[in-house]
Amino acid sequence: MVDAVDMKAINRAAIEQFRAGGEVDGMNRDRLLLLTTLGRKSGQRVTTPMMFHDDGGRLLVIASNIGAPRHPDWYLNLAANPRVTVEVGTEIYEATASTIDGEEREHVWAMLKANYPFFADHEAKTDRIIPVIALVRD
Repeated sequence: MVDAVDMKAINRAAIEQFRAGGEVDGMNRDRLLLLTTLGRKSGQRVTTPMMFHDDGGRLLVIASNIGAPRHPDWYLNLAANPRVTVEVGTEIYEATASTIDGEEREHVWAMLKANYPFFADHEAKTDRIIPVIALVRD
């Protein structure tokens, strides 16, 4: 398991590589975005690289936290303040994040697990419902 310090270093390197426009070590650039949230405690802008799924007009991100028992910090940040900045490809834009609930979430979650089977593994590791978040350009 990677400790928090190593994960921060990995994220910093991925952000630098992404913004430089080249390959991103260990990640598929075509499925990667940078999400900037406002820290709910610090009030500072926090950028996190993550995988996304293009859902025709909105981007979906998944707060799986690799099946950890708690939600990732970026999700807690956007739950407190849904205004985010998205960097995808060469675009940077403001967006609003919203957690998908109910029947729509069940449908979308099934589709995500079918397309990306590792999410089923993440789900099996935790008792929490893994949030699926839609990012919609403002």
